Amino acid sequence: MDCRVVVEAAVPVYDVETPDEAIRIGISKTGEMLNPDLNYVEINMGSRTSPSGEELPPAFIAADEALVALELEMTVFNVEQEEHASRIARKEIGQLLENVPLKILRVEELPDEEDDHEESDTADDGDDDLIPEFEDLVDDS
Repeated sequence: MDCRVVVEAAVPVYDVETPDEAIRIGISKTGEMLNPDLNYVEINMGSRTSPSGEELPPAFIAADEALVALELEMTVFNVEQEEHASRIARKEIGQLLENVPLKILRVEELPDEEDDHEESDTADDGDDDLIPEFEDLVDDS
């Protein structure tokens, strides 16, 4: 089975003044650490909420230093179960993002392409004439 794994990363950023600047630098810094080895990992802004449920920006700034919440998404192929996919993603990303805390947010099983082909094959079993005969096309005109 193939799985899509989303990992939350807390990326430290230094010498910043605004949350937007921190997010931009955090994404760039993370991209530099992951490339070229893991250039297939998608980097997105994370989401944060206060204990009361209020939406917060993905960057927390104190004393010109920030901690940026990012979501890193990758597809893990040929695994037995979702737990295995999460361990693989965490290990691959964690090896390149040293000293960056990681947390698995979600693991989604992707539809299997072979299952899709089998389903479409069984649906078409009753219709052997997928391509109409030449005479049928001429007669319909």
